[in-house]
Formats: sequence, structure tokens, C-alpha cells
Amino acid sequence: MTTRSEPGDGGPDPDLSVIISERRHLMNLAYRLLGSLAEAEDAVQETYARWYGLSPQQRQAVDSPGAWLTRVAGRVCLNVLGSARARRESYVGDWIPEPLPDPAPWPGGRATADPADRVTLDESISMAFLVVLEAMTPAERVAFVLHDVFRYPFAEVAEIVGRTPAACRKLASSARRRVRVSGTSASPAAGQAAVVRRFKQAWEAKDVEALIALLDPDVTATGDGGGLATTVRLPVQGAERLARGLVALLDRQAGLTIRESAVNGRPGLVAQREGVVVTVYAFDVAGDRITRVWAVRNPDKLRPWTAGHRDGTAGARPHG
Repeated sequence: MTTRSEPGDGGPDPDLSVIISERRHLMNLAYRLLGSLAEAEDAVQETYARWYGLSPQQRQAVDSPGAWLTRVAGRVCLNVLGSARARRESYVGDWIPEPLPDPAPWPGGRATADPADRVTLDESISMAFLVVLEAMTPAERVAFVLHDVFRYPFAEVAEIVGRTPAACRKLASSARRRVRVSGTSASPAAGQAAVVRRFKQAWEAKDVEALIALLDPDVTATGDGGGLATTVRLPVQGAERLARGLVALLDRQAGLTIRESAVNGRPGLVAQREGVVVTVYAFDVAGDRITRVWAVRNPDKLRPWTAGHRDGTAGARPHG
């Protein structure tokens, strides 16, 4: 590829192709750490700004630019997570991670975009998993994602988190317990797709009994409007209550259409009005029943869906 000259450098940057090739990995890391595409993009941009803030001599002294960028991105995300906690405490209603679209309509479907732009269907990017990450402390989240998802050794995690390797090992262990306690489903995506498809059909038919049969008796549905779109302020619990509420929603909102779509690499649904996405639904499925529903209505979080945006986020890679 053609390299560009850095301001004041007088020549091309020989490491530009290497640096740019790290963007996909950095976006993978930042999105999992922050649960927000917009914040992840800002964090990656800040990471690159710090790299190009180094003098040419300082950049040449870096043995592994990829490792340097990962360390900086991890620290940037750790700082963002600390400030994000305060912002999310004042958020209107429940805060749900930003849902990501996938080029394929269902897991296993034919992709319509370059494979490099696809969201890899791994559990670490599912909505259920990201919601569990939200319950962790910033240090737990960073230690767990870096070690358990991206396979970085604790010695390197410690450099990012600013704690000892032993302390980071404890943080990751605590995070693992949170994941186990959450009961997040790991059922195959194909099985989930069949359940979500039957759910869609029952919903469109306004068949309350069929909906109840597909919902776990203790199902919980959470909405995120961010004060910018109407949604229930408190989670809806119970199969019958949720089923009747969904049918009432179709009765109230004429012209609403529901289509199938992969959401964060898992089977989900998208509600549209006049061709515009107004709600993205993500699910957690255990066996043949839906246990959790997340409905994202905040228009700021739906920009990747309404603008046809495709991010380079993909699966975690082993460190090596």
C-alpha cells in the first residue's frame, strides 16, 4: 500500500501499514471493553493520536507497535470506563450496550460484505455477555477481557491495568464468577434462531398463548430509550405480562414491521417504521425458551443500523 508522509517528517512512514492493520484488533478490544461503538471509535482514535504524537525516533524505538497500541488502547478504555460509570448513573432509564449489526441476516446466512468487516459469531460479543461485563468494575472488565477473551498473559495485563500480575489474576477470577452466576446461555446460535423465528411469527400473529409458550416464566425484558425514545422505565418480568405487552405494542404502533437480523452475532429482531429502524431486539435463549429480551430504542445507539454503517469489529484473536 502507499504510505503517507507525516507532518514535519519529510518522508513516508514505513510502519504505516503495520499500524493501520492493527485497527481491527483495537476496535475489537475497545468495543468489548466499552460496550459502545462510538466510544470504541473515540478510544482507537485517541490511541492513534498518541502514536503519532511520538517523535519519529520514539516510534522507531518501539519494538512491537501492535503491543504498544494495545497497551495504550487498554489504558484509554480503562480511563473511559471510570468516567462512564458516572455518566451512566445519570442515564435516563437502563443502559444497554450498543447493538452491532451483522451483514448476514442469521448466523450461517450468506454474508453480503467483505469477510474482514464481519462480526465474528463468538460469545464474547453477544448482548448477554456484554451485559454481564457492564456489572464488572473497570479493572475487572479490562483484566478479564484481555486475559480470558484475547489471551494476553497476566504480566502484560498488569502493565495496562497498573496492578501486579497476581492482582490481575484475582480480578479475572472475580469476573469469571460473575459470568457463571449470571447464567448466560451458551446454546448454539442455530437453536436460538429457531426459537426467535417462532417468537417473531407468534408476535406478528398476536398470539399471546404462543408467545407465552416461547418465553421463560421468569423472562425479563429491558428497554433502553436514553430519554430520546419512549420505552418502559422498569424491566418487564413474567411471560404473560411481556406477551400481552408485545401484542399491545403492535396494536398501538400501526405500520411497524419486524424483520430477522443478527444482533451482535446472535439471532435477533429489528422493528422498522417506514423503512427506518426504531428498535433492535436482542435475546438470550436457554433450551427452547427466551430468558432475556433487550430492546434498544435510543436513536444514538441505532446509527450503525440506520446509516448502513458496517464496523470492522470481529472476533478476538490469540495473543502471540
